Amino acid sequence: MKLRRRRVRHHEEEENFWPAFTDMISTVVLILFFLVLVFYMEKIVTMRTLSALEEQLANTELVLNEKMESLAETEENLSMSKLEIESNTLALKALQVELEAGQEDLKLAQEAIEDQKNIIEQSNEELASLRAKLEGIALLRVDVLDKVKKSIEDELGETSSSGEALVTIGDNGNIIINESLVFDTDSSDIKSSGKALLDKMAIAFENVLSDPSIRENIDAISIQGHTDERSSESYNRELSAERAYTVVNYLMASNTDLADDFGQYFAASAYSEFRPIDNGTSEEAYAKNRRIEIAVILKDAQIQNVINTYLEESLEDF
Repeated sequence: MKLRRRRVRHHEEEENFWPAFTDMISTVVLILFFLVLVFYMEKIVTMRTLSALEEQLANTELVLNEKMESLAETEENLSMSKLEIESNTLALKALQVELEAGQEDLKLAQEAIEDQKNIIEQSNEELASLRAKLEGIALLRVDVLDKVKKSIEDELGETSSSGEALVTIGDNGNIIINESLVFDTDSSDIKSSGKALLDKMAIAFENVLSDPSIRENIDAISIQGHTDERSSESYNRELSAERAYTVVNYLMASNTDLADDFGQYFAASAYSEFRPIDNGTSEEAYAKNRRIEIAVILKDAQIQNVINTYLEESLEDF
């Protein structure tokens, strides 16, 4: 009896072992499932996180690439700006050099202008001196004629008995003797009143030519015959020539000292009707044109000597 009980107990003990083992296995499986589930969930979360990070990384790389491109563009612009700055610096230096050269040229130009001003001032002074000398020579002719005119007027008066001026000084600087004082119309014979006038004129010319300072500037004293426009050219030319050399011959015959000492200065010339002093056609105009003129011709050499002296003095400055 006792043995049977032991076997029953042993059987009962064997039956109680498996449920416990199964429970343990289930528990392990549950734990493993839980661990797998946790791992899976963690992996899902990790995958999502990784995907977000990859996306963020891609965006970061995109932004970085844009920044790099912008930086490269900025560096390129900076490089170009540097080149422009260097170019502008070189251009500025070139302008400074040109400005310095321009200032030097300006200084030289100003100095040249001052030199030219001095030369011009000196030239103006020299020209004024030359003009004064030439005017002095030109006035010499008028002075000679004035002395002749005054000498005649001192002896014979200023007008004739009819009130006509014995001698006048024309606009051309010549002594003018009216025809009626010396000649009758259409005649080359000297009237008695004309002889008295020419006698005093011969003495006056001798007095004037006796002055060496005057004589050295005189080339000739021209006695000129003029007629009015009436009659033919040949007749007028012949009449004016006859009157001119008749006056010269009378002057020489009237004063032999004048003929001996200064006869070489006198010459006769005829202008016929071609140099009227009045272009009118009245009797008064014709009377003015019928005349004897006495012109003092200065030596060209005297004027040329003044000019040559001026040129020589001017050339010394160069």
